[in-house]
Amino acid sequence: MTDLALARELKNALSYFTGTTKYVRISPKTVLTEGAHYLAETASCYWLMDLYASHLIEVDLAKEYFTCLILTKNNFGANIIIDDGNGNQLAKQYVEYTDFPLDSIRLYGVWSGEFWVVMLTSEY
Repeated sequence: MTDLALARELKNALSYFTGTTKYVRISPKTVLTEGAHYLAETASCYWLMDLYASHLIEVDLAKEYFTCLILTKNNFGANIIIDDGNGNQLAKQYVEYTDFPLDSIRLYGVWSGEFWVVMLTSEY
């Protein structure tokens, strides 16, 4: 399967996730929804979930309970921005090399009161 076909198939599969019935814990304070877990498994991008989780522990919960991760590929690397959902940047990181199959993706991180829930936008 070509990279383009894989990306198209992945994007199509992700569109079917709406809500979740279970969480997968990836750190003491971070869980993934079924859709985010599917993405991590299928695209081999647990590194992205770990990156997000590492930035989420720095978020000031008195100010922010909702975050948005935006990954945009750039040649062989990727720019990753985490913001508050309104364009106010909370963190930024450049990944020098990635084989992530999509040109871009947006994920949400929502504080549940006990832990961060990382989800696809369609699961919000």
